[in-house]
This record gives sequence, structure tokens and C-alpha cells, in this order.
Amino acid sequence: MKPSIRTLLLFAVMCLLGIVFAAPLLFMFASSFKRDDAIFANLTSWSAFIPDAGWSMANYTAIFERSNLPLFLLNSTIIAACVVVGGVLVNSMLAFSLSRMRWRGRRAVLAVIVALMIIPFEVIAIPLLSLVARLPWPGLEQGALTWHIGWFNSLQVQIIPFLANAFCVFLFYQFFRDIPRELDEAAKMDGAGPWTLFFRIILPNSRPVIATAAIVLFIAAWNQYLWPIMVVQGAAARPVQPGIQQFFGRSNSWGQIMAYASVVTLPVLAVFLAFQRQFVASVAGAGIKG
Repeated sequence: MKPSIRTLLLFAVMCLLGIVFAAPLLFMFASSFKRDDAIFANLTSWSAFIPDAGWSMANYTAIFERSNLPLFLLNSTIIAACVVVGGVLVNSMLAFSLSRMRWRGRRAVLAVIVALMIIPFEVIAIPLLSLVARLPWPGLEQGALTWHIGWFNSLQVQIIPFLANAFCVFLFYQFFRDIPRELDEAAKMDGAGPWTLFFRIILPNSRPVIATAAIVLFIAAWNQYLWPIMVVQGAAARPVQPGIQQFFGRSNSWGQIMAYASVVTLPVLAVFLAFQRQFVASVAGAGIKG
């Protein structure tokens, strides 16, 4: 069957959009292998988007020598991994309670969650900052357990406030609601309780939406910028995004800046490519319903 004109036009538009979105990434990756004088030498040809004949790894070597990039990458990896694992568990449990269980106030909680989706983080940043400044955290001093007030300059202050995500709760809720309830009834007849139903029935059938939530949570955690600037002053707990701003202030080499940005971007691309099939399946199968 020959493709219709509409299909060909749609394919052409998609290819054009793909080029528009990919061009900045290609320019960034290509520039990271070039000398500074060669990056902007010829922006009117395709050579700007491919490494030139004198390409080298010098820019990548320099960023690891001139900055704390390995430490920043480790911090961001720990933060993102904890947010993804903890966030998937917390948000899916709440969504399971909202979609598969019956309790008073359930609809009101769901309405609040939907309302929270439209509130930007900047609105709650200052109240949240005031809260974490007064929260205790356990520590060890000379072998004795002590409590410290305030979570500043730590990893937990960048993890715990972001485990619950209103969008992910709603995403899980929409997906769980479409799972046949006959599975619940069959499991209950075999003596399964809520925890068994959640871990043995619902989660194994929710891989697409888990992958989608993992992508959303990972990108949000990896791209944290405003919050770390507010709560982290030292380098020990600093993630990569504030680190790139610090490096930009220290270096005037565009090649090194492009190399730094490339290193920060690659994990996001890798996570999306790893879960893209489940992501598409989640959107196509369950949909994101308003």
C-alpha cells in the first residue's frame, strides 16, 4: 500500500523537527572536540556539526583536571538514583491507594494532587528552605549518636523533598485505573492482601509507566539547579548543574565548556534511550488523560 500525501508530509515535518532539536546537540558534541578558534570559524556549513581534522580529547582532559567534575557527577548520580528508586516506590504506592482502594477523602486528595501539578517549584522554594533549615538529622560524633539541626550542605536535602511528585502520582493513577479489576478479585480470592496485590500483581504489569516515571524523575533530579544553589554552599554535596555555572565562571574556553556540557548531557540521553520503548508504550497504551 502506497503512503498517502498526508503521511509523507507528516514524515517530512517530523524529520524537520528532529533536525531542529538535534542540531544544538550535534554542535555541542562536535565543538567539544575542537580548538576554540575552530568552533565558530564556519557556522554557515555542515562542518560546524562534525569534528574537524584536528579533533582531540584535550577539552575533556582539561575539564577533569580543572574542576571537581568527578565529584559532581558522583553526587548527581547518587541523588538521581535515590530520587528515581524512592520516587517510583512512593508515588506508585500513593497512586495504588487512590486507584485501587476505597477510603474517605480519596477524591479530595486526588484533587489536591492535580492542583499541585500547576504550582511551580519557585512558589514553594522559600517555605521549603525554611522547613529544611529546622529539620533534625542523625549523625555520629566520637561513636555517639547526635542530632544536627538543618539539612544544608547534604545530599538528603536534594533527595527527600523530591521523592513525591504530583505528576508521577497522577501518571501512575491513570495507568493503574486501566488495569482490569478482575486481577484484584482473583488475587483476593487466593488470600492476597493489599501489599501482595501491589507488589505481585500491579507493579509487574506496570513496566511502561514505571519507565516513564523513572525518566521524569531522573531528568528532574539531574537538572536541579535552583534548589542546590539555595541549600548547598560547599563542593562536597554540589551536583553537576551548579558545577557547570561555577566552571563557566572560571574558564573562558568554549571548547572546555562544550565538553563539560556534553558530559552532563550524555547520562540524560542514555536514560531516555534505554527506556524509550517503555515510554512510548506508556503514552500510547494508557495515555495522559486530563
